[in-house]
Amino acid sequence: MLDKSPEQILDSKLVHIQNEFKEKIPNVVLCSEPFHKAEFLNKLIESVEKPIIFVDLDLLYTGYVESGMIQKKNNLTIFHPTKQSWEEKFTEIITKVSKEKFLVIIDSFNGVYNMFDDLESAIFINSCIMLLASLGKDTDSSIIITAMARKKENNGWILTPGGKQIIKSAKTGIYLLKKIEKDLIIRQIEGDSKIFKI
Repeated sequence: MLDKSPEQILDSKLVHIQNEFKEKIPNVVLCSEPFHKAEFLNKLIESVEKPIIFVDLDLLYTGYVESGMIQKKNNLTIFHPTKQSWEEKFTEIITKVSKEKFLVIIDSFNGVYNMFDDLESAIFINSCIMLLASLGKDTDSSIIITAMARKKENNGWILTPGGKQIIKSAKTGIYLLKKIEKDLIIRQIEGDSKIFKI
């Protein structure tokens, strides 16, 4: 039996990928190259008119904005939570998302694990993300979480640094982002999924 080739969709304006991200909440975008991740996030932000909350945990995107390499859009609010300010900032974010439709980007999951290194804190952060996803569903918001990851033989995708296994849930969409020549390619990891060419 021949393998079915996945459907390839040209999506320069990110209309199709935004619709795809509405199917599940939250959505995790895995990438092994930080600059490809930043390029994708900038294209996503540029394509969205609704308010955007950007939780910048690795400060790469903020660095681009502050250097002037990326122009900050008026509908974008950037948060830089620390371990000490996490609860206060997260409360502000969930209050906003519970009232209005947002695109929420958490960049990146690795930063969360670097900030909170014990298991109890990791469980707390996962609970925060699931609460945010639940509230986001009520307001038709989209929640995108990026993660730097590498594939480990027989173990699936592993977050780097730190080697944490991605927590899978039936409600979570997991995508892989890579660059082939000049195009960003994003696809769902499992099944005969569509491939979006940006």
